[in-house]
Amino acid sequence: MRGRQRRAREAADPAPESFTIDEEVSHLTRIRSEPSQRILGAFHAGRKRTLSTFELLSGREFGRSGAGGFSAADCAYVGRKHLPTKGPWCVDDMTSEAYVSQFSSDGSLLVAGFRGSRIRVYDADNGWKVHKDISCQSLQWTVSDIALSPDQQFLAYSSLSPIVHIVNVQSGGKESQANVTEIHDGLNFSNADDDDDYPFGIFSVKFSKDGQEVVVGNNDRSIHVYDLRANKVSVRIRAHAADVNAVTFADESGNVLYSGSDDNLCKVWDRRCLAREKPAGVLTGHLDGITFIDSRGDGRYFISNCKDQTIKLWDVRKMSASIKGRQQRLFDWDYRWMSFPSEARHYRHPNDQSLATYRGHSVLRTLIRCYFSPMYSTGQRYIYTGSSDESVYIYDVVTGDIVERLSWHGSIIRDCTWHPYSPTLVSSSWDGYLARWEVSGDEGDPWLLTDNDQRTSPPRQSYTRHLLL
Repeated sequence: MRGRQRRAREAADPAPESFTIDEEVSHLTRIRSEPSQRILGAFHAGRKRTLSTFELLSGREFGRSGAGGFSAADCAYVGRKHLPTKGPWCVDDMTSEAYVSQFSSDGSLLVAGFRGSRIRVYDADNGWKVHKDISCQSLQWTVSDIALSPDQQFLAYSSLSPIVHIVNVQSGGKESQANVTEIHDGLNFSNADDDDDYPFGIFSVKFSKDGQEVVVGNNDRSIHVYDLRANKVSVRIRAHAADVNAVTFADESGNVLYSGSDDNLCKVWDRRCLAREKPAGVLTGHLDGITFIDSRGDGRYFISNCKDQTIKLWDVRKMSASIKGRQQRLFDWDYRWMSFPSEARHYRHPNDQSLATYRGHSVLRTLIRCYFSPMYSTGQRYIYTGSSDESVYIYDVVTGDIVERLSWHGSIIRDCTWHPYSPTLVSSSWDGYLARWEVSGDEGDPWLLTDNDQRTSPPRQSYTRHLLL
């Protein structure tokens, strides 16, 4: 043991490595989030200089942007210069930890899941009023994940059990108590051959883009796809050698899946050719368990958050048919209660296939999530993530810089969600708060959170009736 740790210390780079990124993805990101050449030429005749929002808007009024007005990239450039960093304002103050949060695809609804057995749906267009207050069915410990169907009609929620429940969030009643005021349909992902004494739990759940399928990742090392029309599990893949903490559809086609596991690997699965449960490819580079995956939506790029304290950007065209080299695990530690070994912080996997690595945030104690920023308002120029150091980090995809760090909460921020069109970001923390960050706001608003409101945990209540049911 001492010899292995000594070799690890010798291999570790004592100085932080310089940030590098693949030129192709850097170029694609820039052209979607920076002024078009037509705009630059009209204003500066080829000279390179940062344009202010005032210059762009005034130039458009005087016709300098051309008859076509602003392009999508011009709009994204303006939007990304005005980040949601003011506040925060309180969306809700709960008596249990906030685990997950998610805006609907049009931004009209915000859904948040809490420890205990609560999910709340908020009307983001109407003063953040509670649209639906859901008491969950047969919850095991916490709401582990939530997913809204593309038509925003149904909500799927999971916990540490093999059942995903479906709720109609557009039904008439505001209160939805499982199988009392409303039926919460259960999708059973277990197999008849499963050992009932050790049922698996679900960590990740996603709807397909057509709303006809639900995919889950679980602690049975598997990926399962449920066909809602046929009302049965249609695909079972023994995908990894450890818990599958994250799974998502790559794009609108639904044919390709990305998964991430505690075996340190990201894998790509093509459902059109799943012979012998073999992945289409494997991506190596992380040094510890993957906690979350977010697809860019183009079937090519995705990001992963990891217990090695990094986010990595991947291109599926660079994947390998098999694992490259022996999986690295240089240190024996448990992220649930230990600090990350300082000597491992800047170690790089010798077979790292990632395009870029983002460092600064902290991934401890829980499966913290990361995302690309919205296409409409930022051109996906940023990556944002929760952190165990009670902050939200926003990274520039191209430079790797931390452009903003949002700090107010008194406990871990496990999840956060950015409005798809407006400069609004909501952080969900283990202190029990859902907090809203804006580009501007009324500092006299009574919902503005102050230092006096801070706490390290929510007001305590008994969880006896919620746990291990």
